[in-house]
Amino acid sequence: MFQSMICMLAASGKHHSDVEDVGSKYGMAQTHRAKRPTRSVGSAYRFRSTNTTVLYYWSSTLCDLEPLRRSNPAAGYAMHLDRPPSFLKKNLHRLHVLVLNTGHHWNRGKLKANKWEMYASGAPNNNREIASMWKAKNFTIHGVIKWLDAQLPRYPHLKVFYRSLSPRHFFNGEWNTGGTCNNKDPLAKGNRVFQNHSEDADGEGAVKGTRIKLLDITALSRLRDEGHISKYSIRATPGVQDCLHWCLPGVPDTWNEILAAQL
Repeated sequence: MFQSMICMLAASGKHHSDVEDVGSKYGMAQTHRAKRPTRSVGSAYRFRSTNTTVLYYWSSTLCDLEPLRRSNPAAGYAMHLDRPPSFLKKNLHRLHVLVLNTGHHWNRGKLKANKWEMYASGAPNNNREIASMWKAKNFTIHGVIKWLDAQLPRYPHLKVFYRSLSPRHFFNGEWNTGGTCNNKDPLAKGNRVFQNHSEDADGEGAVKGTRIKLLDITALSRLRDEGHISKYSIRATPGVQDCLHWCLPGVPDTWNEILAAQL
C-alpha cells in the first residue's frame, strides 16, 4: 500500500527532484536486505512542492519489540502485547494521517523465526486467555486502538485508520504445499460485495465505539484473486507461488483511492 501510494504521488508530479528521501530524520535504518530487522526499518519520502511526507514503518504485529538482552539483540526480543510500538509513541505528534495494519505475521513460525517472545505486563506471558495466536493478536489490536483513541483529544489534527486484513488466495494447498493462484481473469467469481459487515471481524470490533475509522479492503480484495504475484515474481522459487502479496499497479491502488475518499 505504501509503495502504491508513493508511485501514484510521484507519477502525478512534474519532476522526480521534487521527492526527497527523509528516512534518516525518523531514525529509519535502510537495511531491507536484513532478514530480521533490528532497528527502525521503513521508508519516508517528502514531496517538496507540498511539504508532504509519506512514511512507512515496519511493525508487523503492532507490538513494542525490546531486546531480551541489550548487549546481544540476536538473543531475541520481548514482544510486548500491551505496549504500542515505541516508534509510534515517539512520533505520533508529527503525524496527520495514520494507517495501521497487522495480521499475517501472527503465527508460531514467524515468532520462532524472528525470536519474538510474547510478553504482557513486562514479563513473559502466562495469561492463558491471550496465549493463542488469535487471542493475542486481538488483544494487541484492541489495546493499540484504545490507546490511540485516548490520544486523539491531544492531537485534533490527527486522523487514524485501521486497515482491514488483506486476503490470501491459496488454492489446493498453502504457500509451501503447492498452493496456487493461477486465475488470470479479474472478477471471475463476481464483482459485488453484499455484506454489511467487514470480513475482518477483529478489526471491525476493535474500532467500534472509537474515533478510529475502519479502512475496509478485505471483501473487495477477495474478488481479485488474479491480482497476486503468483508464479511471476522475478525471484520466484520453482513450485512456489506468492498468493499473498499483490502486483503493482494493482489492487493496493484501490485501497489508496478509498483512503483518499475517506480523507
